[in-house]
Amino acid sequence: MKYLPLVFFFLTTLSFNVNAQNKKKQDEKAIKAMCGCYEVSFNFAETFQYSEDSTYVASKTKHDKGLEWVQLVEDSADKISMQHLLIVGSKEHPYIVKHWRQDWEYENTDLYEYFRNNEWKYTKLDKRQVKGQWSQKVFQVDDSPRYEGTATWVHVDGKHYWENTTNAPLPRREYTQRSDYNVTGRTNRHEIIATGWIHDQDNQKIISEEGVYELVAEEKGHNVYKKVDDSKCIAAQEYWAKEKDKWALVRAKWNAIFARNKDLVLEEKVDNKVLFKYLFDKEKYKTAEEINPLIESFVKQ
Repeated sequence: MKYLPLVFFFLTTLSFNVNAQNKKKQDEKAIKAMCGCYEVSFNFAETFQYSEDSTYVASKTKHDKGLEWVQLVEDSADKISMQHLLIVGSKEHPYIVKHWRQDWEYENTDLYEYFRNNEWKYTKLDKRQVKGQWSQKVFQVDDSPRYEGTATWVHVDGKHYWENTTNAPLPRREYTQRSDYNVTGRTNRHEIIATGWIHDQDNQKIISEEGVYELVAEEKGHNVYKKVDDSKCIAAQEYWAKEKDKWALVRAKWNAIFARNKDLVLEEKVDNKVLFKYLFDKEKYKTAEEINPLIESFVKQ
């Protein structure tokens, strides 16, 4: 009889571990379901305005469409990385735009959380905080950081989704148009559906400065990724086959910078030129000897 508690403990622990592994496999399946070829509709609308400035003008409602290939870049035990590639132009003469990247890391404790004005705060989380969770790390077109957050994938009532709220820089569609706020408070929801997946956003437009924190407006984003045959995205697949080695070097340099585990402040421009314009040069920046010092020049010491 004295062994019964020990046996019960062993069986309970075994059951817990098996269930945790099955849950993790469900999560991985949901994350990787975002890969493939998609017809995408991008929709954004400003919903509420709170600015006390009488001259404030709301952002215009945006509806846009595109064809996007989501390429699986890494699939390891606790990390899944996916590169988005936008296909523009005619079917006969497609042009590939290296778009955003999302990395998913299981029970990750190291985050770079956006603060304001091109500054990210390094945050070390407790292992207990992230038990069973996945962090989503989103990167710019040049693989510099955008925003990061951690949450649990939910699988219930036939639904599969992940939701998190975190701060981020202004999106590109706003960055070149507005200077009346400097932080986006983003609630992101990724939901896998039968026809593909949905990226839902409930965003806040925020002024964040020393001693000032003001909510200017709110915005709804609803981006629908409709799965289509992979053959429609051949041009993006061919592009990535040619360019993947270069971008692996870029990611490696950024990973070395992130591994310093300290706050990060980036220059907006070096010699009056943004980073992606350097890296998108087809003739230069193909080797680590060229890439590493370039990226380092954008890191404020």
